[in-house]
Amino acid sequence: MSIERAITEGCERLNIRPPAGAVARMAAYLALLERWNRAYNLTAVREPEAMVVRHLLDSLSILPWLEGPKVLDVGSGAGLPGIPLALARPQEEFCLLDSNGKRTRFLTQAVAELRLTNVSVVRSRVEDYQPATLFNSVVSRAFATLVDLVADAGRLCAPEGRLLAMKGIFPDDELARLPTGYRVVGVYPLQVPHLDAERHLVHLAPVSPAAGG
Repeated sequence: MSIERAITEGCERLNIRPPAGAVARMAAYLALLERWNRAYNLTAVREPEAMVVRHLLDSLSILPWLEGPKVLDVGSGAGLPGIPLALARPQEEFCLLDSNGKRTRFLTQAVAELRLTNVSVVRSRVEDYQPATLFNSVVSRAFATLVDLVADAGRLCAPEGRLLAMKGIFPDDELARLPTGYRVVGVYPLQVPHLDAERHLVHLAPVSPAAGG
């Protein structure tokens, strides 16, 4: 099966309808990632077919919970989940934040080659980042723990916004250690086509001072 066909089939199973031309650009993104990966070691996943499932479809599985118009991908790495989500939602603005120079060089190249006019790349440690405006959704895929996420990135989320943390198995221990100031809206099992592993999305929201208690 071709990469584009695998992406199309996966999107159908996720009930996602990518915009015109998005599937071809998603395939081009994976081709670029595979090429850069040989020199820069951006991901442990080497085969494009595996990248479709473990990177692209995995990222797109959170699309129903994403709220714009401004989205921050914290610790974006190779652009996951930010770039697949930006290709699926061209009407929303995405910021890809990472502190690693080789990763942000790749991200900048990917944004240019894929002509992603709705994506900006910022090289910064998350705790040092000072955006002009806060974000409606703050997403993370490879960030450490929920405690670290709210400590470092919680302030970047708008008061009515959402923190969306992608996890593997149900994160009981992390949820138990969640500090006050954030509430768990839900923990949703994700069904990623052809992925034989548990995946969950944790949806957190800031607790407004007025609602405290």
